[in-house]
Amino acid sequence: MGSLLFYICVLVIASAIVWKGGGLLESSAEALAKHYQLSPIIQGSIITAVGSSFPELSTTVISTLLHGAFDLGVAAIVGSAIFNILMIPGLSAVAAKQLSSQWTFVVKDVQFYLTSIVVLLLTFALAVIYYPVQGPSLKGELTRGIALLPVLLYCFYLLLQQQENIAYRQQNHKEGKATSQSIRREWLRFGLSLILIVLSVEGLVQSVLFMGDYFDTPHFAWGAIVLAAATSVPDAVVSVRIARNQQGVTSLANVIGSNIFDLLIAVPAGVLIAGRSVVNFEIAVPIMAFLGLSTVLLIAMLLRNSQLSSREGWILIIVYGVFALWISLESLSVVDWI
Repeated sequence: MGSLLFYICVLVIASAIVWKGGGLLESSAEALAKHYQLSPIIQGSIITAVGSSFPELSTTVISTLLHGAFDLGVAAIVGSAIFNILMIPGLSAVAAKQLSSQWTFVVKDVQFYLTSIVVLLLTFALAVIYYPVQGPSLKGELTRGIALLPVLLYCFYLLLQQQENIAYRQQNHKEGKATSQSIRREWLRFGLSLILIVLSVEGLVQSVLFMGDYFDTPHFAWGAIVLAAATSVPDAVVSVRIARNQQGVTSLANVIGSNIFDLLIAVPAGVLIAGRSVVNFEIAVPIMAFLGLSTVLLIAMLLRNSQLSSREGWILIIVYGVFALWISLESLSVVDWI
């Protein structure tokens, strides 16, 4: 019982540190984006998104290298992606009363995100087909060669975003006002936020692994809900604050950009570092299917008039509640759909 209380405390403290790191990240990323004259979509989908997705990246690397639990990292990342696509737009729409977007963002970025889901599923399928792992479950071994597939797609995404930013700077050319000293300070704050996040993620991973063993429940369930929600705190903090400032495009771009980074970079990162990792296809597919359906729901809402109302925000929050209930029932063996 004493160990359980200790790890609960670690979980709470580590989550608080992630929250603090997310706050530092948000302010420094905004200052850097203004200095380098980045468009709102670039600011959200790359600068802020990559930084706020650092907990997920750290989760995969730490889970794989230090604990040999690649499935925990995948579950946390996909669970985080579901949290991002449902809870964050939902909370942002409720907080801002209305979350506005742009038609070009819905068509380009959100559709590219759907492509990312398909490519990651294809990556897992290739591992099962060409490097099957014997056992009762359908598993495959991811190699560095296979893991490069989503990474190459992310490089293409960066190229597309770069073209968008060139057009933005031509239309909104202005000189940056920040001094070199203040920019160095912002980069230091940005780096400090990343360090805080990395240190806290190890505490989160250890706590989740302990609780899974303590309650004799699957690690993937703890990863998909508890670890995913904890590592998504920076994304939630950033997006809700931006939404309250009536910057709906940047808020949504942060969510979509974070998820694209999570699926195409954070998942294969552990494989690229460790060399090989085993993925459980039977667990990954149902959860990613739910992610795909959740994304389609968000797209349907945005296509109506390029905005989310407060009522639609509550619908997204309720759908996430359904997901959390499903995974909880799976961990308790009440249902057996995975």
